[in-house]
Amino acid sequence: MEVVKNQSIPGKEICAGSLKNVLDALYVLNGKWKLALILSLVQAPKRFNEIQNEVAGISSKVLAKELKDLELNDFIKRRVFPTTPVSIIYEATDYSETLKNVLAELSAWGEQHREKIKQSMRTHL
Repeated sequence: MEVVKNQSIPGKEICAGSLKNVLDALYVLNGKWKLALILSLVQAPKRFNEIQNEVAGISSKVLAKELKDLELNDFIKRRVFPTTPVSIIYEATDYSETLKNVLAELSAWGEQHREKIKQSMRTHL
């Protein structure tokens, strides 16, 4: 265990505020798929089937629900084109761009800990 010296311990108010901030963020970004879907759509607008093919393992039912939740919270927008059949394109909003640093940090963390994560997954399956 690493001992940190000369670093003050945050006060109760700061810790409580940080916890509330994290809980607020998790409230709108909860679940296994939301950040992956945002990352997919930040790269480029896509149709439903393109998203489902890119985000491996998500069912159609769950994808539809998650897209509705993300649209409700202004992370994505759904554009409907009056073609035959109707074309629907999902795209990230500017609000999704505010998660760029979070997604980059999660990606870096996942890469750094990939072997440990794989080992943990094998142990728990």
